[in-house]
Amino acid sequence: MKMNLEHKLDRTVEIQASRDAVFRYFTDSARWAKWWGEGSTIEPRPGGKVYIRYPNAIEAMGEVIEITPPGRIVFSFGYASGNPIPPGASRVTIVLERNGAATRLHLTHEFADATVRDQHVPGWRFQLAVFANVVADEVFADAASIVDAWYHAWTIAESEARDAEFARIAAGDVRFRDRFSLLDNVADLSAHVGAALRFMPGVGLRRRGEIRQCQGMILAEWVSTSNDGKEVMSGASVFQLGADMRIQSATSLTNPASAG
Repeated sequence: MKMNLEHKLDRTVEIQASRDAVFRYFTDSARWAKWWGEGSTIEPRPGGKVYIRYPNAIEAMGEVIEITPPGRIVFSFGYASGNPIPPGASRVTIVLERNGAATRLHLTHEFADATVRDQHVPGWRFQLAVFANVVADEVFADAASIVDAWYHAWTIAESEARDAEFARIAAGDVRFRDRFSLLDNVADLSAHVGAALRFMPGVGLRRRGEIRQCQGMILAEWVSTSNDGKEVMSGASVFQLGADMRIQSATSLTNPASAG
């Protein structure tokens, strides 16, 4: 059925995940429901049913018009109540483009009425943020192990083993900042750690507590100890992980009370 949809909204977001990782949320009802709400389903084929049950129990529905993995899905959209638009009375197009290891998502929602379009602008602003976080929670589910490997690398005295560990978990152009460092590549980072270990032999570094993660941005607390187990310093690190699960940047902050 041809729809006269003269009014549209456009929104673009970047998600720290591959196109394949993002697109599977349009082909798997369990993942679709993690985005929209429990009970939501999608049939990933032309003519397949799209059903959304929001956490507040409002229902929306439509059908898949076009689906081309891993880059494009088009579906009709409306509300079971008929307000503000009936089922199938608008059209949503989502296009995924590669942006390095990440994905740029373009969304277009077309409407017959400008007022209804304007009502959906804040909703999509919110829903795409929710979507990016849901995808990131899956992609970065093992982020704590990357953080632990980073801290462990700061205790490796043997240069080749330390180089290998940093190369495994960090990008070649990783940025590291603290009160004593201004580094922009993994080789410089490893050499800097080697020098620190020579000046502070026996000092260990480990994570303390659970990490916090939002779309690949990680906050982790740390503590350093002397070889007799006494706390020397403590603080927190902010990491940015890429879609390939490698550390792109790290900034370390020391707690003032422990710096003296």
